Amino acid sequence: MALLAVLVRALIVAAATATVASSGGLPVPGYDGLAIGFYQKTCPQAEDLVRAEMREIVAEDKTLAPALLRFMLHDCFVRGCDASIMLISRNKTGERDSVPSYSLRGYEQIERIKAKLEEACPMTVSCADTIVMAARDAVYLSNGPWYQVETGRRDGKVSCDVDANNDLPPPNSNIVDLKIYFSVKNLNWKDLVVLSGSHTIGRAQCASFAEDRLYNYSGQGRQDPSLDKTYAPELRKACVPGDPKDKTFVEMDPGSPYDFDLSYYRDVYNNRGLFVSDQALLNDKWTKDYVERMASADSMDEYFRDYEVAMTNMGRIEVLTGENGEIRKVCGAYVD
Repeated sequence: MALLAVLVRALIVAAATATVASSGGLPVPGYDGLAIGFYQKTCPQAEDLVRAEMREIVAEDKTLAPALLRFMLHDCFVRGCDASIMLISRNKTGERDSVPSYSLRGYEQIERIKAKLEEACPMTVSCADTIVMAARDAVYLSNGPWYQVETGRRDGKVSCDVDANNDLPPPNSNIVDLKIYFSVKNLNWKDLVVLSGSHTIGRAQCASFAEDRLYNYSGQGRQDPSLDKTYAPELRKACVPGDPKDKTFVEMDPGSPYDFDLSYYRDVYNNRGLFVSDQALLNDKWTKDYVERMASADSMDEYFRDYEVAMTNMGRIEVLTGENGEIRKVCGAYVD
């Protein structure tokens, strides 16, 4: 039922999105209102301002680069890339209050970046575009690819925890469910396996994986049999059994946790993926073939090209453009 709700809402939002020309830059065919360089006339320094602020943010705390990359996924998968994740519910029924978002970080940093944009170009750059630009820079500042981002999104006015609970794929998803979650967002198997590579940077709390991978696989009271036998004891040292709220952090890619590289795919190929959803990539011919190819690749060129495409595709999910939505001065407005 949850996946059906995702599909229905995606169709409704897509039908409601208007066709509007961009205010500048190179229009995106099939996604009227989005453009590369959308703000080149109205706020030509927008991307430079975001990048400069992101440099300071990452220099202050390197863990915020992967946090802000994750922030984009949480925004785009729920009601589309519309900054609805930033809205605040007094009744605690917003996306921020959902189960998948309980450990999400980056709210203050997005507000910090938006404040810089407001100083330079008042009421011009959307919070939705701010999130997308910050995510791109988070990747780049982690030694990942630099790519052009499409902008022109506007901010949504609705934020519901039930949407996040339904739309965000849980870390214990199998490959069939993962492909469904992505397909209803108009993303394919390749987007899935490429975007999963984002786990090459960052940390995860034990609560998000330990029960399924270490202590109670499929409710059987045992370790996931697919998990590498030498890696599991290392994880057990960090994660307390029987604590569903264990906030201990574990690096998702232990070898290079803040370097955007191919070691994630090597880990998955060797059964050292942290999440069930990582391991699941080996249970489909197409995603497995991609994992194997990246695990043995001598160069990151192919992956970097694929990552640009996948991030661009995610950035197009259910966007609001033209007269739809709004431009907010403060991203964290109250929704109720």
